[in-house]
Amino acid sequence: MPWSRIISGIIAIALALLATLLGGWYFTLAIAVVVFLGQEEYFNLVRARGIFPAAKTTMFVSQALLVICNFNETLADAVMPIAGTLICFYLLFQPKMATIADISASIMGLFYVGYLSSYWVRLRSLGSLANSNLPFGGYWPTDWTNIFNLQQKGFASLPQGLTLTVLTFFCIWAADIGAYIIGKFFGKTRLSDISPKKTVEGAVFGITASIAVALAGAYYLQFPKFLFTGVALGLLIGIASLLGDLTESMLKRDAGVKDSGQLIPGHGGILDRTDSYIFTAPLVYYFVTLLLPLLTDI
Repeated sequence: MPWSRIISGIIAIALALLATLLGGWYFTLAIAVVVFLGQEEYFNLVRARGIFPAAKTTMFVSQALLVICNFNETLADAVMPIAGTLICFYLLFQPKMATIADISASIMGLFYVGYLSSYWVRLRSLGSLANSNLPFGGYWPTDWTNIFNLQQKGFASLPQGLTLTVLTFFCIWAADIGAYIIGKFFGKTRLSDISPKKTVEGAVFGITASIAVALAGAYYLQFPKFLFTGVALGLLIGIASLLGDLTESMLKRDAGVKDSGQLIPGHGGILDRTDSYIFTAPLVYYFVTLLLPLLTDI
């Protein structure tokens, strides 16, 4: 593996963990940057197919959506249909008559990169208000010794949004690394023509690695019925990250490019590095806010 890939990967992970730890507007700003750059890459892929989306309008309402998520999640959900309407109105008054593809690509850019990514802000915001001890809604642990006391499960004392976001990251990383290593050295059965390098063996081990990490997380975070919830969460994240990767590969294949961009040395573009994260946040968010409370009451 090239050193440029290793170094840039370490830097990206360090920045992601720092922004996640701080939470609040710090985390929202980090997600906003990723969404902005990701949508630029997405619309470049779209334009390569001769489609002319409402890129600026879509990017603006996506940023507004992230801001609104910090104030009112219900209101944030209302942005999606309103933004879709505005995009259609915008395309109506262009000098060149818009096509179905123009409208569809614009809405897809809003949903795929903007709306789904907003769930990372919602997930990290769980319990943040009560634990904020920095300006702009930020958080910094005051007792690091207790946090790493595994016998007393000190992780459970951290803000819920922080622990869930980090656990989701760890599951995705375990799935990606596990699939890469096993697929490279032991993979023989091609998983999909969309991404020829992916193998069934790698995918199965990646999902298994995600389950193992989620089980440990469910135990230390004191999830109700942790054996069931750990396996379910790991399976959910492992499959979602894999499908996210394949979806982005499909977009690149259709556009006729190898990478979505060249922003990150050795890794390609933002979408190349975040494709596994796009579908996971909404699933984890609703898993935690809808399913876990039901199991707690049983």
